[in-house]
Amino acid sequence: MKLTIIRLFECSAQDKIDLAKIWPEYSSASLALSDAHRIYAAKFNDRLLGAVRVTLAGAEGALDSLRVREITRRRGVGQYLVEEVIRDNPGITSWWMSDVGVEERDVMTAFMRAVGFAEQSGGWGK
Repeated sequence: MKLTIIRLFECSAQDKIDLAKIWPEYSSASLALSDAHRIYAAKFNDRLLGAVRVTLAGAEGALDSLRVREITRRRGVGQYLVEEVIRDNPGITSWWMSDVGVEERDVMTAFMRAVGFAEQSGGWGK
């Protein structure tokens, strides 16, 4: 089975288990989904390996909580995830990723540059 990027419209029981492994700090109740508040996830063999929360407002999009499960990191999952989020939202002309909660800012800066974002005060923009 190949890696796919999906937008979650509702979370199955398995999705909730997988998201709890990706984001142990969030309760499933706090992951409300709507047209403006979305979750995109990387899925492989019916399991979520990584995810990002997306908030849309007009032509602006904000990414937060981008995380790939540690065992799967450094294999292009995060890059594929961000690229597909941007591709799936062509009406968004300005993207922002906050650095709040980022553990290794230098690593994240290198990653964000690789996906076309520029470092700015408090995060990265595109």
